[in-house]
Amino acid sequence: MTAPIYEVKAQFFKTLGHPARIRVLEVLRDGERPVAELIPEVGIEASHLSQQLGVMRRANLIQARKVGSNVYYSVGDPMLFELLEVAKRIIKASLTETQELLEQI
Repeated sequence: MTAPIYEVKAQFFKTLGHPARIRVLEVLRDGERPVAELIPEVGIEASHLSQQLGVMRRANLIQARKVGSNVYYSVGDPMLFELLEVAKRIIKASLTETQELLEQI
């Protein structure tokens, strides 16, 4: 028996619900990157980054490709970038409303 779509959606957003994972997606917007480049860009320890990459890989948000001793990561579906842009617009609109309310006070 399959899970209802709302549960699948909730799990998808739960996977996105970590700042390091969002940052990884932002960095990968520019294309495939090796782990060594992700560490300073994401700003977390290698072991923690590895855990977050594993979560994202298991959810099929990112793909890994090994070349020699290097592992390169890329985003599986570019629609993720569209989703992040929509989220940014929603947040910006909300902050604009809050700013307007503050100005009225």
